[in-house]
Amino acid sequence: MLASSYPLLDIFFSIFFFFIFFLWIFLLIQIVIDIFRSHDMNGWVKALWVLFLIILPFLGVLVYLIARGGKMQERAAKDQKAQQDAFASYVKETAGTSSDTTADQLTKLADLKSKGVITDAEFDAQKAKILG
Repeated sequence: MLASSYPLLDIFFSIFFFFIFFLWIFLLIQIVIDIFRSHDMNGWVKALWVLFLIILPFLGVLVYLIARGGKMQERAAKDQKAQQDAFASYVKETAGTSSDTTADQLTKLADLKSKGVITDAEFDAQKAKILG
């Protein structure tokens, strides 16, 4: 009985509008987050933007995207780069400062010994230092 009174096209339209509604809510939340992350606006300007978004939400979102959409993207890219740099720094610190593995260091040391650059005693001392 429900299927006969609710055609398939109405179901697709309902799903489409439901998707658009949640997309708009996500965009509204992102804009509010961007307003409070922005360092180039003072508190009064932030308050006016939030008030504008509350009073006229659809128009407020469109005006904000037109007026500050480029800066919004630049801030997001800058924050993402800072997070990536912090992560890379953490990984380097955790893994150790040397980019060579122990096997690579021992290979280079053995090569120096075979070329006669270092003596057997120096080789043993450096090997103990690498392995210890």
